Amino acid sequence: MRKQLMRSATLGLAFMGIAFNPARAADAAAAGKTKAEICAGCHGENGISQTENIPSLAGQPDQFLQWQLVFLRAGSRKSEQMQPIAEEISNEDIRNLGAYFSQLAPPKGPPDNDPNLSKKGAEAARGRGCARCHTDSYAGTKAVARLAGQREEYLVKALHEYKAGLRVGGGVAAMADIAYSLSEEEITALAHYMAHLQ
Repeated sequence: MRKQLMRSATLGLAFMGIAFNPARAADAAAAGKTKAEICAGCHGENGISQTENIPSLAGQPDQFLQWQLVFLRAGSRKSEQMQPIAEEISNEDIRNLGAYFSQLAPPKGPPDNDPNLSKKGAEAARGRGCARCHTDSYAGTKAVARLAGQREEYLVKALHEYKAGLRVGGGVAAMADIAYSLSEEEITALAHYMAHLQ
C-alpha cells in the first residue's frame, strides 16, 4: 500500500506543477469546464453538490483536487463511484479539472439553524487546531481541503472515514490522528460548524 501511495505521489509530482503556471491557468480552466460536464451529474452544476454524501468541488484548492484525483486513479483512495471514472482521466484532464473547479465560487453555508451546535464545533476546531492546516477561514490552501460551506453530512462521512482509517491521501496521518480521538458529538458539531460557514 505504501509503495502504491508513493508511486501515486511521484506520478502526481511529475505533472502537478504545470497547473500553477499563470500563463496556462485560463486555458486549463477552460478545458476543465468542458471535461467537468460529466461531473455535474453528481457534484452539481458549477461544482456545488445537491446530492447527499457527494462533496461540492467549487472553490476547492487546485492542488487538493489534483491530488485527490491522483489518489482515486491509483486506487489508494477508495470510492466505488469515482474510481472507474478516475481511471480514465489523463494527467492533463487532472490539471484542467483542478484549475476549473478551483476558480469557481465556493458554496455558501446555509443559515445556521443550531448556533449552539456551531459554537461547540468552533470550540472543537480551535481545540484540535484545524486552522493550522485548513486556514483561519477554513477555505483550505494548496493540497489542503476547503471545509467552509461543504455539505454537512459529507463532512461527517469524511471524519468517520479518517477515524476508521479508511481515507488516505495528503495529510492523512495528521487527519487520522485528529479524527481517531474525536467523539461522535465532536464530529457532529465540527461538521455542522464548518458546513454553515459563509
